[in-house]
Amino acid sequence: MAHSHDVEPRLTLTVGSGTDRGLRRELNEDSLLARDPVFMVADGMGGHEAGEVASQLCVQTLGDSRALAPGTHRATAQDLQHVLEEADWRIREATGARAGTTLSGAVLIDIASVPYWLVANVGDSRTYRLSAAGQLTQITVDHSEVRELVDAGEITPEEALFHPRRHVVTRALGTGEDAEADFWLLPVDDGDRLLVCSDGLTNELRDEEILGILAGQTHPQDAADALIAAAIDAGGRDNITVIVVDARDSEAA
Repeated sequence: MAHSHDVEPRLTLTVGSGTDRGLRRELNEDSLLARDPVFMVADGMGGHEAGEVASQLCVQTLGDSRALAPGTHRATAQDLQHVLEEADWRIREATGARAGTTLSGAVLIDIASVPYWLVANVGDSRTYRLSAAGQLTQITVDHSEVRELVDAGEITPEEALFHPRRHVVTRALGTGEDAEADFWLLPVDDGDRLLVCSDGLTNELRDEEILGILAGQTHPQDAADALIAAAIDAGGRDNITVIVVDARDSEAA
């Protein structure tokens, strides 16, 4: 679903998003929230609809938060951590801690009239930034067993794509012992394109392929649709969810 809106006096956001069950899964256990100031993807785990419940509860909790209300840009990392703790509690209550969800994405905030992306991550969904110069950077760090193996030099990034434990996350909301988020604070640059996605995209497409599609589509909705289609063509082994956000500084135009 595409939409655009003005943020503060000078920043215009244009947003595209989409989600698909893929070719192998019976249910879509992904959920998303893409409305200023929150652009987040939750990838539920647990099967038998429990993963769907977990991801939906997570997104609902984000949507219910006063600190993240539409049009407000004052949230802090502490505010966001409190919201994630509430989501963690709600999921545990609803599912008996038998289901969980990853969460990744960004909240647009304003510090001294300067816009920033407050990026948060729990698990192995990802947030990337494509700069106006055409450089794609993965902002978030996966909380996964294969990421730890890559960091330790035991397997290569290529091997991680096919590793039998590639779906095992080391942090999640609603289940397990570690639900703590990592945070990054990045100034919003004119021409930024933000990509938030579940691992159903990144397990099918390498970063170079993602870059080619992101750079080749002018409108965020077209980019989101093309990424999902490419992931399905590559095998579509998991649910695929994508948010693409363009930021334009109207004063710089």
